[in-house]
Amino acid sequence: MESDSPAQTPPVFERRRWLLPSALADELDPDARRRGRVRRTARDWAVDFSCFLLAVGIGLAGADALSHEPGTPHALVALDQLLGALACAAIWLRRRWPVGLAVALVPVGFLSNTAGGACLLALFTLAVHRPFRYVAWVGGTSLVLMPVFFWLRPDPDLPYLGAVAFTGLLTLTVIGWGMFVRSKRQLMLTLRDRARRAETEARLRAEQAQRLAREAIAREMHDVLAHRLTLLSVHAGALEFRPDAPREEIERAAGVIRESAHEALQDLREIIGVLRAAEPDDTGRPQPTLAALDALVTESREAGTKVTLDNRVTAPADVPASVGRTAYRIAQEGLTNARKHAPGAEVAVTVTGAPGDGLVVTVRNPPPDGEVPPVPGSGQGLIGLTERATLAGGGLEHGPEADGGFLVRAWLPWA
Repeated sequence: MESDSPAQTPPVFERRRWLLPSALADELDPDARRRGRVRRTARDWAVDFSCFLLAVGIGLAGADALSHEPGTPHALVALDQLLGALACAAIWLRRRWPVGLAVALVPVGFLSNTAGGACLLALFTLAVHRPFRYVAWVGGTSLVLMPVFFWLRPDPDLPYLGAVAFTGLLTLTVIGWGMFVRSKRQLMLTLRDRARRAETEARLRAEQAQRLAREAIAREMHDVLAHRLTLLSVHAGALEFRPDAPREEIERAAGVIRESAHEALQDLREIIGVLRAAEPDDTGRPQPTLAALDALVTESREAGTKVTLDNRVTAPADVPASVGRTAYRIAQEGLTNARKHAPGAEVAVTVTGAPGDGLVVTVRNPPPDGEVPPVPGSGQGLIGLTERATLAGGGLEHGPEADGGFLVRAWLPWA
């Protein structure tokens, strides 16, 4: 899905752009907004031309009625028609200066009967394009002046109260119609903005889910493969530096290398299977739990690491699967780090806990004997373990001890 930037226009709006009002079309064109100019659409031209014709028609009707009034001076009729013609021509400016045009036509409408249609259209435009406070001031002024207008220039066909009531009702209707059009346009813009925000939020949620999935997969790959590859590195290094070792040791190291490579391939195949969408896990290999800790320690001992295990949990099978799996990964990472950074040192793994008290996993190793060659690593293992323990509802502490050793201690909840 493409990013929903403001510069993009939905296809349905793009195809019907010429049918939209300029306010909506300009909202869909941020370049026009930056230029500060509103481009009129074909719909705007049609509406403006219709409004101009309507103003001219109402003005002609008013001019005809004025010409039949007895005793009206010819100069007043000419001035009335001139002001009405100017007011009708000013209708073309109603979109650019709605407030100024409406204010200017208030005195013009008071002096000219021919300008009545243009005044109503100016009020309608003001109600469409500006907030209610402008409409209240201009429309209220027009309504206040209306009784004075008909007092000075009574309508020959309607009584005074009837003319005031009809014109006032017509003015209120035009203002209400304009406010309705404005609210409808604002609703369309609000719905479009909500749709844009919803699409953006959905895209961000999808990106966040993908990022979290990638982090989880990367953490799982590190926890699973680092242990196997460390065994491969240790035994391959032993074969490289001790080519004259006894045949039994070479066979045992080669067997560990073969077995570790096979296990690493199996683990990698499982993790890659997670990446494939909708692919079930048909490997049949269960996820490790606390009950598999003895096998992990045995595997490390066979690889040449001195490990002491003190598992004080009487029923490992009763530990929740997620907690047991986290404890297993913590012990696995601790053994892997000890094998890389303190080769030859005896590692002590301690597991204690009970339901309600939580599960405590401790991995401690003394300082190594002599210089340790630098071992390449990403440095993300302990960070991943801390995040894993935090997500499980517990916590993890790690760091060097006073005697030069290293301690990893985690507490996990056990309800």
